[in-house]
Amino acid sequence: MTRVAAVDCGTNSIRLLVADADPDSGELVELDRRMTIVRLGQGVDRTGRLAPEALERTFAACREYAEIIKEHGAERLRFVATSASRDAENRDEFVRGVLNILGVEPEVISGDQEAEFSFTGATKEFTGSDHLDRPYLVVDIGGGSTEFVVGDDHVRAARSVDVGCVRMTERHLVRDGAVTDPPTEEQIAAMRADIEAALDLAEETVPLREARTLVGLAGSVTTVSAIAQELPEYDSAAIHHSRVSHDRVREIADWLLHSTHAERAAVPSMHPGRVDVIAAGALVLLAIMERTGAEEVVVSEHDILDGIAWSVA
Repeated sequence: MTRVAAVDCGTNSIRLLVADADPDSGELVELDRRMTIVRLGQGVDRTGRLAPEALERTFAACREYAEIIKEHGAERLRFVATSASRDAENRDEFVRGVLNILGVEPEVISGDQEAEFSFTGATKEFTGSDHLDRPYLVVDIGGGSTEFVVGDDHVRAARSVDVGCVRMTERHLVRDGAVTDPPTEEQIAAMRADIEAALDLAEETVPLREARTLVGLAGSVTTVSAIAQELPEYDSAAIHHSRVSHDRVREIADWLLHSTHAERAAVPSMHPGRVDVIAAGALVLLAIMERTGAEEVVVSEHDILDGIAWSVA
């Protein structure tokens, strides 16, 4: 076993996994897994820069994670940064801050690399007993981008497109500096058109309709699962490998798109940092299911973070 630490810094959240990994057996023993909403991508789509307050929130989380990594005695650490820091003009400031705190440079990876890590993390543990038909379509709905990967044991095709729950919310649902409460039909239609155009792009590279099993990753999908199960609180064990039907996703997305901030915040399994962006994330998921004809989505709590850990091991 090798004790490794993996950090995934996305547009909306930063996450840490410390685990013991055995590449020979394919076993990954989780020691600590946590997530902090930092909204690093705040305003990036509009300004092209990482906001000072967003950087400070991210650095505060990094300082907390540095202590946890030290306590567990991880031998190796890999820090991967995704969409927001890839797009920002001042990403050097972000890189310097992370290096000073954690002692490693964040790797600002490409969308294709994101897709590879997501696929490995989501599917490495699937066995014949899961009764899941191949090929898989792994969909990672992030804050700034969504990754599409089709594969069996290995990736066959992958594409990253710039639709995510934060980017869609900021682009379509914000008026006068605040999220419309609830969104108008015109806003929803414009967002849907943007998502459909992105799916057209993805389908140029990835045979979305050839997949037999849709696997959904990241906070928008796991939150939809928690709502579908009416969980009294967020429960990773109940969410991991749960299945949500297309009809249920449609019901939930419709409710989220027509609910108020207060109504969404009252959902017991809802993380406070997702209240304003979950409707956009659910709509992305629904559009994918409609495009592919998927009757259900298999929800995984194991994703790009686990893929990063395996790459370290």
